Parts: sequence; structure tokens; C-alpha cells
Amino acid sequence: MGDSLSREPDEIDLLVRNAELRNELEPYYDDSISRVNIHRLPLAVENEYLACMLAWEMAPVLPIYRWFDPELRLPRPEVLSDEELRRILWDTINRLFEKRIVLDFTDHLSDRELYRLIYRDILPAREKKLDLRNNYLHWDCAFANGDPEVWLRFYATEEERDAWATMYRQPLPPRERPPYPRKLPQAPM
Repeated sequence: MGDSLSREPDEIDLLVRNAELRNELEPYYDDSISRVNIHRLPLAVENEYLACMLAWEMAPVLPIYRWFDPELRLPRPEVLSDEELRRILWDTINRLFEKRIVLDFTDHLSDRELYRLIYRDILPAREKKLDLRNNYLHWDCAFANGDPEVWLRFYATEEERDAWATMYRQPLPPRERPPYPRKLPQAPM
């Protein structure tokens, strides 16, 4: 009996929080909210899901360079020596990871090519800045130009290559080892 009394306030708090979250989400109401069914999810999990949805809806959309204080502005790649570029590149990779930005599939790019990609495509990209502990923005560096050949050549498994060839009925590029292996920071699993 004492056990049920000690759990009741927790459940009441969860129900109150659920009502608050649903009320705050009302202006953004769509099918994704109505699909959350209290009978299928524990209330604490539902509240976490709703809180993430609210954070997404309220997050500002900013160029990534503005996620930093001061703004993360890099020197133009062509003015840097290889040594300067390498040092700034690794500092930038670590700073991006501190903001939970993970660079995926970079081993086909030289340091200068990766730096150019960060400078030209990633830092000016406008993305939702979510301040959630377990939320990572993954930047697919293999598909940066919209062509699947890099992914197929360097990163796709044999099963993925076969599925792609079957679906698109196009010849596959030869499989190669990426020429610039790196150990970049990764999001926890």
C-alpha cells in the first residue's frame, strides 16, 4: 500500500507534464502528435518524445557558423599552407563535435578537400540548432554533391551495392579503399 502512494505523485507529475507539453505543442499540432498513444508508451517516454518535438519546433534555424560564440569563421583554404590547414581542420572538427555535429564518410577526401567542404558547405548551412543532450547532426560527406558514386565506391556494403544496382539498374563503380583514413569523433551509440 505504501508503494502505490509513493508512486502516485510521480504519475500525477507525469500526467501534468504531459498536459503541459501537449498544450505547448498545440500550435504545431499535426499527425505526429496525434499518433503518440498513451496506451502504447510509458508516460515518461511519451513526455520525453513530446519534449523533443517541442524543442524541434522552437529551435532556431541558423547557419552553423553562428552556433558558436564567437562565430566560427575559417580562413579561405587557398591562403593556408598544408600544415596550417591541417591544424585548423582538426580544431574545427573537434569544435563541430562539441556542438554535436558529426562528420560521416570523410575518408575519401584529402584534408584540403574536407576543409573546403566544411568551409563552403557545412558552416554556411542553415540547420535547426537543437540543444538536446543525445541529439547529433550527422553530415554525410560522401553525398555532399548529390552523387551516390562516392558512397557506392568507398562506403557501401556489398549488400547495399547489390540492392542499389538492382533498384536503379545501373552499373556499379569499382569498390575501393578510401585513401585518407581518419579517426573522427563519433556520436555515442
